[in-house]
Amino acid sequence: MNWFILILAGLFEIVWAIGLKYTEGFSRLWPTVGTLLAMLISFGLLGMAMKSLPVGTAYAVWVGIGMVGTAILGIVLFAEPANTLRLLSLLLIIAGVVGLKLATPV
Repeated sequence: MNWFILILAGLFEIVWAIGLKYTEGFSRLWPTVGTLLAMLISFGLLGMAMKSLPVGTAYAVWVGIGMVGTAILGIVLFAEPANTLRLLSLLLIIAGVVGLKLATPV
């Protein structure tokens, strides 16, 4: 269950990271409210997952999910570059996250 909570926390990290773009420097009210709410949910879920998962693993997986998801949405939503090196780097992050999951006995 804690792995599910951690994945959910990572998904909310993607929401708030992308939301930051839409706040336009926190000058737009509703995108700012949504972004701050997603931040609170993401951090809250991360804290819940850390009750039983190792802090290093939980934090690294959370950040990894956020990095990969945000980079992919940046490519899709904002026409950011999707060159070979960038995509390979994202695959390496995914491999690291999977490796941490497999190496954690919990």
